[in-house]
Amino acid sequence: MGAKGEALAKQFEAKAQEAVAGIEKLSDADWKKITSAEKWPVGVVAHHIAMAHAGIGGITKALADGKPGPNMPMEALHQMNAKHAQDFAGCTKAETIALHKQNAAAAATMLRDVDDAAFDRSGPVFTGAPAMSAGQMAGILSSHIDEHLGSIRSTLGRA
Repeated sequence: MGAKGEALAKQFEAKAQEAVAGIEKLSDADWKKITSAEKWPVGVVAHHIAMAHAGIGGITKALADGKPGPNMPMEALHQMNAKHAQDFAGCTKAETIALHKQNAAAAATMLRDVDDAAFDRSGPVFTGAPAMSAGQMAGILSSHIDEHLGSIRSTLGRA
């Protein structure tokens, strides 16, 4: 464990706790409202946040381990997200919170297990985009929560 991994894990855990607190407060009516940004129900956006910890964390770990990134076309990411929105249209708040807690804990543990120097390793994550470092991907764990939680708050008028 290094200082960088610990700092990134603490930052991510704070964001993850903020997300859980926000999700727990959602009413059944809130859960079904369509977000203005993603055009998905709030519940699907919450589930997307929870699922993404594993994917983003996995890419972070791969890069830190010196493996290449997925070099995924952005269109493939959009298609994967759209499929997720369809597949989890009926997700419940309880299952989403459980998934969020499980995936957030795993991502935080992974961050703590990465040596500081390994956060500088990089590879292609998105086709046609500059390579990204494991440290940049680790930052996306937190910014991804901010982006989508902000969309939920905006949709519900709780900015």
